[in-house]
Amino acid sequence: MIKRPVIVIGFTLIVFGLLFGARFSQIAYAKEHHYVPPPPTVAATLVTEDLWQPYLQTVGSLVARRGVTVSNELPGMVSAIHFESGDNAAAGDRLIELDSTADKAELRRLLANQRLAKIELDRAQRLATKAFASKADLDSAQARLDQTDAAVDLQRAIIAKKNITAPFGGTLGIREVDLGEFLSAGSMIVPLQNLDSLFLDFTLPEKQVAGITTGFAVQIRVDAYPDRIFLGEISAINPKVEEKSRNLKLRATLANEDHALRPGMFAEVALLIGSPRPVITVPATAVTYTTYGDTVFLIKSRENDTDTEELFVTRIPVDVGETRNGRVAISSGLSVNDQIVSAGQVKLREGIAVLVSDQASPDERE
Repeated sequence: MIKRPVIVIGFTLIVFGLLFGARFSQIAYAKEHHYVPPPPTVAATLVTEDLWQPYLQTVGSLVARRGVTVSNELPGMVSAIHFESGDNAAAGDRLIELDSTADKAELRRLLANQRLAKIELDRAQRLATKAFASKADLDSAQARLDQTDAAVDLQRAIIAKKNITAPFGGTLGIREVDLGEFLSAGSMIVPLQNLDSLFLDFTLPEKQVAGITTGFAVQIRVDAYPDRIFLGEISAINPKVEEKSRNLKLRATLANEDHALRPGMFAEVALLIGSPRPVITVPATAVTYTTYGDTVFLIKSRENDTDTEELFVTRIPVDVGETRNGRVAISSGLSVNDQIVSAGQVKLREGIAVLVSDQASPDERE
């Protein structure tokens, strides 16, 4: 009964002795051969100086320079349609006709009255030359003719208003009426937009509008064409700041020969101000952002124990500015042509030796 616990304890001591012996052997081997882990490999790049155009960033909306929804001024039934949805129309092109049968009949009646009034005036003039008609009779005949002339002109205008035409050239939208439909006054017939040029309406806070005048250039991007930049210039500035928002409304004009832009589109706007200025920049991947400040790893060289040159890194605090196209502006902390780490910072610490890869960081390769 006593031998079994003794055997178990002895066996346990033997196992622990073997484990500790193996560990001590590893430590002794490492000390004897001076094992040093290899330096980590990082991607590196040079600090560069670029020319950046200063701009103010905001958002805006595209508005048709000339755009209306064509409607009828007078009520009536649609008797003819002369366009299809999506057609291009020139100024004055007839779009639809409203039934004017009764109006034309009324015009014929008025024309008959007009002829009779002319005859009566001629008779009154002949009689007046022979003193058979008074001046009052002559004036009454002239007034009746003037009234019939006005009535004829009015009726002709009514008939003309029942021929709905395009007020200007542009692209027609989707038709809102059908043949035989009765339209009340002001009914929507079809949208008409001139797309050759567009307005861009946007606002800026009052503190940013100093020095901005008409003629300033703007660049816009829209979601439909994310890789394309459209150019325009400010054509009008509101004279009054909006009291509720304290913003100033501006309007730019953009050419749109290919009709890529459409009224109502949302646009990201960059209002160009001043001249391009030199800026020190680094890849965005090179900056380490922390609550204690932003830093980059600067690569330097030194002599090691074997009197050969090796590269090492030191952490440098920097002041960062805006970011453009994957690069960050640096206002202090670095100089042009400084070599910095652009990828692989996770495995670095202050003063550690590094190996620089022949390949750039993935962002720079793209």
